Amino acid sequence: MSNGDIFLGEVIGTTILILFGAGVCAAVTLRHSKARASGWIVIAFGWGFGVLAGAYTAAPLSGGQLNPAVTIGIAVDTGEWGKVWVYLLGQIVGAMLGAVLAYLVYLAQFQANVRTEGTTDGTADEPLPTLGIFSTVPEIRNPVANLVTEIIATVALVLPVLAFGLTQGLGESGTTVLIVSLLVVGIGLSLGGPTGYAINPARDLGPRIVHTFLPIPHKGGSDWGYAWIPVVGPLIGGALAGLVYNAAF
Repeated sequence: MSNGDIFLGEVIGTTILILFGAGVCAAVTLRHSKARASGWIVIAFGWGFGVLAGAYTAAPLSGGQLNPAVTIGIAVDTGEWGKVWVYLLGQIVGAMLGAVLAYLVYLAQFQANVRTEGTTDGTADEPLPTLGIFSTVPEIRNPVANLVTEIIATVALVLPVLAFGLTQGLGESGTTVLIVSLLVVGIGLSLGGPTGYAINPARDLGPRIVHTFLPIPHKGGSDWGYAWIPVVGPLIGGALAGLVYNAAF
């Protein structure tokens, strides 16, 4: 695969991933959305379907990695680092584009991003923060615990992804991406409660950058003090998964 194909594939695939993922978070979070308050299961499946659509679309061009942690895990296992920067650049650009598109889909809802219920004149009485639509926000802010959660959850993603490559039937049937998508749903349901399961540095960093600059009313801060955890944690987890896979398989 050429650098151009890899970059284009990762941009397109990651754009689709974040469009679905940030889109389902917006659907569940924002007022005046028909999916308002539909719950964590909906979010987990929305992200899983984003992986499904994005990876299948990108696969012919780049293999559909869509995640720096996966890219690092593969590089640690194989020792091939020459094209890692192309994958990472495409993933970050795609994540930013996907976040912008999700914002545009829910533009009217973002513009109405205030509470009006309970006031006599219909005026806003409480802004609603929006960072959680774009990036992860921990339920309990504990840097050590949050980092450990992201490392373990990412190992739980990348190690099976690497092992699926050994399963000949999956590769021949073309169902590897489908299985990975269900894996992402499972991680969200089982391990996503503490931090919102970034498990993908591009998925968190790209949309966080976009959130910083988007003209969203009453959007709140972008929490850059926490932003290193969903980047460093998954990168460590991806590298550990690559080491374990290389040693065990």
